[in-house]
Amino acid sequence: MTDISKAGTFKVGTRIVKRMGYGAMQLAGKGVFGAPKDRAGAVAVLREALASGVDHIDTSDFYGPHITNQIIREALHPYAKDLVIVTKLGVRRGQDGSWNRAFSSEELTQAVHENLRHLGLDAIEVVNLRAMFGIHEPAEGSIEAPLTALADLQRQGLVRHIGLSNVTPTQIAEGRRICEIVCVQNLYNLAHRTDDALIEELARDGIAYVPFFPLGGFTRLQSSALSQVAAQLEATPMQVALAWLLQRSPNILLIPGTSKVSHLRENLAAVNLQLPSDAVRVLDQIGTKAL
Repeated sequence: MTDISKAGTFKVGTRIVKRMGYGAMQLAGKGVFGAPKDRAGAVAVLREALASGVDHIDTSDFYGPHITNQIIREALHPYAKDLVIVTKLGVRRGQDGSWNRAFSSEELTQAVHENLRHLGLDAIEVVNLRAMFGIHEPAEGSIEAPLTALADLQRQGLVRHIGLSNVTPTQIAEGRRICEIVCVQNLYNLAHRTDDALIEELARDGIAYVPFFPLGGFTRLQSSALSQVAAQLEATPMQVALAWLLQRSPNILLIPGTSKVSHLRENLAAVNLQLPSDAVRVLDQIGTKAL
């Protein structure tokens, strides 16, 4: 079994977690909507993740909606003491599967209570406010009102730590004037490098950066350079992409998602890869060309 502690740890709020985690989005049905075809398989993936040493899981009650959190509870409750569950608020799903902004105080309060109920928790360790001024990439817009409402829920003891998702540097600065921000979750991977400078800034301040779609998301990363490096290292392209992220900055926490145990094991094995400097130079050029 892979020893994922090789990748090191990083602090999120008052908790120290291993840098290789698990993202639960793919446990829901197609389009992150409805129930999965194989619920027992989803349960098995979660149990395998924890058995492999994973100690933080990224989820949201708008995955499904509700489905993913219910599966997490079925698979893992009562939770291990060292398990950190991170969820997201700020979105509601339409009956057609659409993704809609849910930023009002009432919507955020309801979302916190739904996460607590479906996960079987008294308090959520980390809640990310997910901005929806853009769907997959950040766009400007004030987050003061919703973040103030979330900070109030934190003072009530329902939320322990607060992070931000899909946000710009301006929004992060605005958020840090309202409350402590322990992590930022944005789109970032080998080919999508918009946040290069932001990662460095957050690292200096001890704030975790969590790339969503670390392997490209709904469309897997495709690059001849990536494939060539993977062949040279006798690894899969996705393992190389994850290893590149781990070497990119010590404040990066990974949450690659999958609904299959075999793929989970493959992802976790990325911690065994040490990319040589010449391979890193080749991989770095992928992002430069993409920009």
